[in-house]
Amino acid sequence: MCKVKDHQLLRTLLKLKVNNTLFNKTETQCFEETCLRIVSSCNSQSLEQGLCVHTPLIKLGLQGNMLLSNNLLSLYAKCFGPQQAHYLFDEMPYRDVVTWTGLLSAYSRADKHCMTLELFDSMIASGETPNEFTFSSVLRSCSALGEFYLGTHIHNYIVKLGLEKNTVLLSSLIDFYAKCGYTEEAHNVFRNMDKGNTITWTTMISSLLQAQKWSLALKHYIDMINAQVPPNEFTFVKLLEASCYLESHYGKLLHAHLITRGITLSLMLKTALVNMYSSSKRMKDAIKVLHLTPEYDVVLWTSVISGYTNDFKIKEVVSAMQEMEILGIKPNSFTYTNILKACATVLLFELGKQIHSLAFRTGLEADVSVGNALVEMYMKCSNFVEDGFRVFRGITSPNVISWTSLIAGFADHGFERDSFQCFLQMQAMGVEPNSYTLVVLLRACSTDKSISRMLKLHGYILKAKAFSDVMVGNALVDTYASVGMVNDSWKVTKRLKHRDIITYTNLVARMNKLGNHQMVLNVIKHMKDDEIEMDGFSLSSFLSASAALAAIKIGKQLHCYSIKSGFSSWTSVSNSLVDLYWKCGYAEDGYRAFREISDPDVISWNGLISGLASNGYINSALSALEDMRLAGLKPDSITFLSVLFACSRGGLVDLGLDYFHSMRNKHGITPELGHYACLVDLLGRAGQLEDALEVIDNMPFKPDPLIYKTLLGSCKLHGNLTLAEDMARRGLELDPSDPVFYTVLANLYDELGRSNLGKKTRQLMEDRGVRKNPGQCCIENGNKVHIFDAGDRSHPQMTDIHDKILSLTKELKKQGYTFKDTEGSSYHSEKLAAVFGLLNTPSKATIHISKDIRICSECHDFIMLLTRFIDRDVIFRDGNRIHAFKRGECSCRACYQHSFHEKKMYSAALIG
Repeated sequence: MCKVKDHQLLRTLLKLKVNNTLFNKTETQCFEETCLRIVSSCNSQSLEQGLCVHTPLIKLGLQGNMLLSNNLLSLYAKCFGPQQAHYLFDEMPYRDVVTWTGLLSAYSRADKHCMTLELFDSMIASGETPNEFTFSSVLRSCSALGEFYLGTHIHNYIVKLGLEKNTVLLSSLIDFYAKCGYTEEAHNVFRNMDKGNTITWTTMISSLLQAQKWSLALKHYIDMINAQVPPNEFTFVKLLEASCYLESHYGKLLHAHLITRGITLSLMLKTALVNMYSSSKRMKDAIKVLHLTPEYDVVLWTSVISGYTNDFKIKEVVSAMQEMEILGIKPNSFTYTNILKACATVLLFELGKQIHSLAFRTGLEADVSVGNALVEMYMKCSNFVEDGFRVFRGITSPNVISWTSLIAGFADHGFERDSFQCFLQMQAMGVEPNSYTLVVLLRACSTDKSISRMLKLHGYILKAKAFSDVMVGNALVDTYASVGMVNDSWKVTKRLKHRDIITYTNLVARMNKLGNHQMVLNVIKHMKDDEIEMDGFSLSSFLSASAALAAIKIGKQLHCYSIKSGFSSWTSVSNSLVDLYWKCGYAEDGYRAFREISDPDVISWNGLISGLASNGYINSALSALEDMRLAGLKPDSITFLSVLFACSRGGLVDLGLDYFHSMRNKHGITPELGHYACLVDLLGRAGQLEDALEVIDNMPFKPDPLIYKTLLGSCKLHGNLTLAEDMARRGLELDPSDPVFYTVLANLYDELGRSNLGKKTRQLMEDRGVRKNPGQCCIENGNKVHIFDAGDRSHPQMTDIHDKILSLTKELKKQGYTFKDTEGSSYHSEKLAAVFGLLNTPSKATIHISKDIRICSECHDFIMLLTRFIDRDVIFRDGNRIHAFKRGECSCRACYQHSFHEKKMYSAALIG
C-alpha cells in the first residue's frame, strides 16, 4: 500500500499547482518521485488507488516522463484490461520499447492474440526495435493462433538482432515450436543453447510432455541434473505428469528426489503428487501425501476422488465428499463429472441420482461438463432413454460431447433410427460431430444392419474429410463387414491412408463370423506388406480361420509365431490352438495345447469338451466336464451344447436327459433354442421320434427351420415317412427356399421304394426355383487352401482329378466293394477334394478336408473304402463333427464303443 506521507505530499503539490504557484526544479523532481513511488507500489499489487496519479500527472504536464507513463499503462492493463490501457497508449506523446511491449503483453495475457500481432506490426512500422519480452509475447500469440510461419519469421528476426542466446527467448521459442507440434524444432533450439537455466530446461520437458514423449521427458530431467541445473517446483510438477503414463516406480523416485532436494511442498506440487499416485491406483500413498500439509483446495480433492473413481472404490468416493464438506470445500464441476462417470461405468443408478441432486442444489446442473456426465449416466444406468433426454434438454448450450452422449444412449437402447435423427438435429443446430460421434453412428448402423444409413454416413464422412481419421476409418471398415458387404469393406480398407492392427483385427473377426475364412488368411500377406505385426487378438482370428478350413500347416506356422512373439501365453490364443488341433483331428496336439494353458478358463474347457465330442471320444468328453467342475469352474450354456452333442453321438439318451434337466435345476442356466435342438437330435437318433416331437411342441420357443430339419434327419434315419412329411411341411412353412427339406424327403421316398414321390418332390423344388446347396470342400496344399464346389470344373487339375476318381471307382468295384454311385457323383466336392489330396500330398501324409455342411453318404462310403484300398488316412470335418477315415473304417461308426485305450489316453494327456 502507498505510504500516507506520499499521498499528503501529492495533495499539497497539486493545490499549489492549482493556485498557479510556481515550482522550482527540486520541488518538481520531488513531485515526480512521489508519483512514481505511488504508481509503482500500486502496480506491483494491482491496486486501483494508484490511478489517482493520472490526473495530477496531466495537470502538471508530466506525461513526458516515460518511466512514470509506462508504469501507469501497466497499472491500467492490470486493473481494467488492455482496452483501457490502449486509450492511455494513444494519448502518450512519447513511446519506447517498454510502452509497446507493455500493451502487447496486456493483449497477449487477455488472449487477444490477433490484436497482439497487429500491434507488433505497428511497432515495427514505427521504427521501434523489439526486445526479448516483446518477442516472447508475440511468440505466445503465434502459438495460440497456430501461426507457425509467422513464428518462424519472428525466430529469424531474433537471430538477426543477435538475441538467439537470450534465455527468455529460448524458453519462448521452445514453447512455440512444441505447441505448434514441431517437437524436433523445439529440441534443436534447446540443443543450440549453452548450459541453459531452470526455466529453459523445464520448458523443454514440458514440450516433450505435449508431444506425449514421456520417457524422453524423464531422460531430459536426468540430463538437467547432470548439467547441474537445479529443478524447481514447476519442473517436478511437469515430471510427475509424465510419470502418470509410465511405471509407478518412476513417480516414487521423483517424489524421493524432490524431498532430498528440499523442494517446498506447495499446494500445486502436492496436487501433482496425489494425481500421480492416484493414476497408478496407489491410493494409500495418495492419502498420505494429501495430509502432509494443511493446505487443501477443490482441485486437490478432485484428484483424490478421481483416483477412487478410476479404481471403482465408490464408498471411498462418498467418504471423500463428506470430508470435503467438513473442510468447507465445495465440489466443482470436475468433481461431479468424475463421480458421475464412475456411476455410469459400474451402473450405480441410485448414487448417480443423489449426485444429480447435489449438482442441482449447487447450480451446476446446467454446466455443460456436468450435464454431459449426467446424460451418459442416465443413458447407461436407466432403463428409460427419457431420463437422459430430459437432462440433455436442460443443458443451456449442448456441445459435441452432449450430442454424442445422447446419440450413443439412443443407440445402446436399441433406438438406432432416433440416434440418426439426433445426428441430423445436431448438424441443424450448427454443432459439428467429432470422430467419436461418427464411430457411434457407424456402430448403430452395424447393430441394425442399416445399409442405407451407412451409405449416407459414408458420404458425409467423405464430404467432411473425416476419412483420414484412423478411428473413423476402422469403424467404417467394420460396419461394411458387419452388414455382409465384405468386398466393399476390403475396398475401404485399401483406401485408408493409415491402417493399423485394429483395422485388420476388426476386419478378420467379421470375416470369420460371415464364414469367409479364406479371405481371412489372405489378410496376413497384406499385413506384412503394411509392416503391421499381429497381436494376440488378430492371431486368434487367424487361428480360427485355419481351424475352419482345416489348414493345419498354416495353423502350425501361426502356432510357431505365437511362441516366438510371446502370444502363446495369451489365453485367447491358447484357446484358438485347442480349437485348431481338435477341428483338424489332431487329438494329441489338442490335448497338449490345452495342457499348456496355465489357467484354463471356461472357453478353454469348452474347447476341450467340444473337441473330444466331435472326434468321437464321448466318455472322455463327459469326463472333461467333471474335471472342469473339480477345477472350480462353472459350466455355461456353450458347455452344455457340447455335452448334449456328445450324448447324442454316443446314444446316451438317459444321461443326456439328465444333463438337460440339470441346466436349470442345478446350474441355473435357462436352456436356449440350440439346447432343445440338441435334445431333439438326441431323442431322434435313438429312435424316440414321438418324444422328440413332444419336445418341439412343448418348448417355450417358436420352432425355427433348424429344429425341424434335425427331426427330419432322424425320421430319414429310422424310415418314419409320416412324421418326416409333417416335419418337411412345417419347415417349409417357415422357410420355403431351404433345399434341405426337399432333398431329405425326396431321398427318403427313394429309400422306401416310392421313387415317383421322390421325383415329384425334386420337381416341386425345381418349379419353386429352389437350388440345392452343394457346399464347399476345402483342402490345404502347401501354404494354399484349395476350394472345391460340387459340379465346378474350373480347377486347373480337374481333368486329372476326375480321371483318377473314375479309375478308383472302377478298381473298387472290380475288387468286389459295393457302394452307391449315382450319376454325376464323380463331381461331388468331397470326392474331388479327397482325390486332389491323393495326387498332391506325400504318400504317407494324412489328408485333411473340411466341409461347411454334412458329408453325403455316397462320398462318405467312397472315402472310407478308399482308405482301405490305398492305405491313406483322411480326416474329414463336416460342420462340428470329425470323420477319421482309417483302414476302411470311420470314427463316426464307432461312437457307441469306447475302449479302455481312450480313457487311458485322456488321463495320460491331462497329467502330461
